[in-house]
Amino acid sequence: MDGLVGLGPWVWTTIFLAVTAGTLVQGLVGLGLGLLAAPVTVLVAPQLMPDMLLWLVLSLPLLTLVRDHEGVDWRGLGWVVPGRLPGIALGVAAVAAFSDDALGVAVGLMVLLATLLTWRAVDIPVIRPTLLGAGLVSGFTGTTTSVGGPPVALLYQHRPPTQIRSTLAVYFVLGGVLSLAGLGLGGQLSAASALVAATMLPALALGTVLGRVLRERLSAERVRPLVLLACAASATTVLVVSLT
Repeated sequence: MDGLVGLGPWVWTTIFLAVTAGTLVQGLVGLGLGLLAAPVTVLVAPQLMPDMLLWLVLSLPLLTLVRDHEGVDWRGLGWVVPGRLPGIALGVAAVAAFSDDALGVAVGLMVLLATLLTWRAVDIPVIRPTLLGAGLVSGFTGTTTSVGGPPVALLYQHRPPTQIRSTLAVYFVLGGVLSLAGLGLGGQLSAASALVAATMLPALALGTVLGRVLRERLSAERVRPLVLLACAASATTVLVVSLT
């Protein structure tokens, strides 16, 4: 094999750093792993997407739930999770049809849209139709690009922080399992991607520790604009590379 787990050392290191940074940011502002790591991974190793990041998106919330496991909105999840199922079916079909360049365009557009919506902080009521709709959109984008958090996060943005973290953590675990199962049934899972994801687990741990340290020293309000600008820049780079 070429380098560690089939990747060149610089490619592996680049993904490791992106996962660490994304995990750190997620600890500060609630989102970040997919927004930062997905565009970088698409640029340097598109063959690993989306399942490599889905394994990590599934693993990271388990660390969150160790600390924040109270206040979960189970009633809301009872509507969001079923809404995700048809989105997953559409996402599996899309992954089967996408080329690497098309996947890059999809990731770039999704990250740009998520960045815009997160920046503007649109106020959406948490009711059954919006919960089902968020689940549907999240299922599709999460399965195709591994960036499935923003649609649900937008709904819960005005809830208490503990409920936001715990509810999203449970949703990411359930959603990640469902998306990976859908990709598996569609024959779209790669053993190589799972192996690379396993080597990225230390990046999750490192980013989590750094996030806890910086959370005490930096406010999310100060970090958020810089993070969103970085996400927009990386997504734009992916779009330019994929379209040229």
